[in-house]
Amino acid sequence: MDRTEATARLSQLIGADLRQMADYYGITVWKQEKINKGWAGHVIERCLGLPLNSSRAPNFGSWELKLISLKRTSGGNLKVKETMAITMIDPVEVMAKEFEESHLYNKLRKALIVARVFESCLEDHSIIHSVSDFDLDKHEVFELVKDDYNIVRQTLITSGFEALTGRMGKLVQPRTKGQGHGTTSRAFYARTHFVAHIIGLETHPLLNDPSI
Repeated sequence: MDRTEATARLSQLIGADLRQMADYYGITVWKQEKINKGWAGHVIERCLGLPLNSSRAPNFGSWELKLISLKRTSGGNLKVKETMAITMIDPVEVMAKEFEESHLYNKLRKALIVARVFESCLEDHSIIHSVSDFDLDKHEVFELVKDDYNIVRQTLITSGFEALTGRMGKLVQPRTKGQGHGTTSRAFYARTHFVAHIIGLETHPLLNDPSI
């Protein structure tokens, strides 16, 4: 399936409740008292015709599918809930490859971002907010992400893997995968203001050029 077809199919679902769709497709949201953290993504996969309980992430060849969550502020506005995982950091691969050859570039160069509204930890319902395609072809964004990659690459070369920190990067940061819990693995994450820019929710001062 190409991205244009996927965008058209998912755009028809804007405003639909993912929680009801999970029930329709038979996707487990809660097992006893434990949440299935990937349930919303599994619903989107089923909508695109992927098999239930797929053990691998969606692979559409030339484009990447991502699901992100929004939450409401005290004033009722929507904001990006958390950073968006892009790809794991393989230090050997990053040190060996320029940005244009990297997994980070391949994951971001052509993406489809589905945003859902996170209402509560109960996950009683969650509305599909938007479907946005993104291409890393605008010069200013490309250069900013490339700079972030090169900071990580240079740090790996000169100081080693343990020197990476989530404070690095203007748009993309390197940090531990998930919430830590002793893990030493790290991944590239898009910062919340970058995600908000991608889906057209808000514009960050770094990205306020109308040409971007």
